[in-house]
Amino acid sequence: MPSLPSSSVLRSPRLWIGSGLILAVVSALFALLYVGGNVNPKGNLRDLPVALVNSDKGAEANGKRLNFGEQVVSGIKKSTAGNDSFDWQVLSRQEADKKFGQGKLYGAIVVPENFTAAVAGLSSPQQQAQPVRPALSVLTNQSAGSFGSSMASQATQKAAHAASAQLGKQLLDRAAAQKAPLAPAAKLMLADPVSVQVADGHPLGTHSAMGLSAFYYALVLVVCGMLGANAITNQVDTALGYLHSDFGPFRLRNPLQHTSRVRTLAIGSILMLAFSVVMGSIVEGATVGILGMDASHLGLLWVYSVATIAVVGISALTLLAAFGVPGMLLSAIVFVAMAVPSSGATVPLEALPGFFRGLSEFEPLRQITGGMRSILYYDAQADAGLTRAWVSMGVALAVALLFGFGVTRFYDRKGLHRVPRPTEPADDAVPATAAA
Repeated sequence: MPSLPSSSVLRSPRLWIGSGLILAVVSALFALLYVGGNVNPKGNLRDLPVALVNSDKGAEANGKRLNFGEQVVSGIKKSTAGNDSFDWQVLSRQEADKKFGQGKLYGAIVVPENFTAAVAGLSSPQQQAQPVRPALSVLTNQSAGSFGSSMASQATQKAAHAASAQLGKQLLDRAAAQKAPLAPAAKLMLADPVSVQVADGHPLGTHSAMGLSAFYYALVLVVCGMLGANAITNQVDTALGYLHSDFGPFRLRNPLQHTSRVRTLAIGSILMLAFSVVMGSIVEGATVGILGMDASHLGLLWVYSVATIAVVGISALTLLAAFGVPGMLLSAIVFVAMAVPSSGATVPLEALPGFFRGLSEFEPLRQITGGMRSILYYDAQADAGLTRAWVSMGVALAVALLFGFGVTRFYDRKGLHRVPRPTEPADDAVPATAAA
């Protein structure tokens, strides 16, 4: 019986409807997730942690003990009381430095030790021949994320300038009460007496992508694990005879081997573990050795890279084993579409909608990036995200193995094998009319 022309498949409603639904869902999900997490960060901003540090020792002026640093801190806390966009934390300098070194602060305002003496000197120039203009330091933290650090810097600079204006009003009132003549230049200085100096609270190297190298490195590991799982699945199926391989005009198909789903998943998992060592070594060698990315703890970085690729790859393998072709789409959604916007790497978690903050509690990229920041930026401190990353990967691996081998064992016990039953013709033996 002559076969139907291959172009007739284009007249199949099932082909058009099925393909259209899949592509429509994928397009909508990626658009909503990617753009939805980042479209309005300032509107979604809640409790971004910034510090107020008062190191001012105070000074005596006209028989009174003054501490303008305390006034600045209390004034900022009072003026921002109704704004929940930022979490203003009053800390010591030691506490602030520790949190900067763990990525738990995005910025800070620091009042120096001589602040009161410098301010008092402006209104009493007879006490010093050359009054020193007081300064407030605004510290940023790119290691916690460039976008969050930028928003914190804007807020802290605005607060520091507002504090300067408030102090200036007091100094002008004091000068007026003393009826001391002031030159125009002196009045201008008293109106805005404090200079605001911006500095990095936790400096990074020049090859750290301005605090984004940890995110990009983590994303590479996730993609390697996900794509590696797809490649291994195809290679295993080809070796077992379930699929064929095309090399240009040539097609290779091995004899079909009757292998259980559990054993097939086990074979893929062993390959994934072995090739994770290869891929992790190549990623570290390429980024650190060739590109010169700033990195320390190279041994730990290698172990972390290999483990991340292995866990992500085995997790993706279980999705493919349980769901087949739809497992590829699920992997892309779980490891990319939902993971990137909820990672807190480009836009901080405090600036994400509630839905994405919820995703960040279990989405892998957030945990992996946190551990990577600890290794690259924070001297591999356990409480800077590294412990959370290891625990999360351990839980994810256990869940993936239980789910994957549980589902495949269920399929095998129910007789849902991947090979045709002896009473049924193989796919390539189906008559042309039936195939049509």
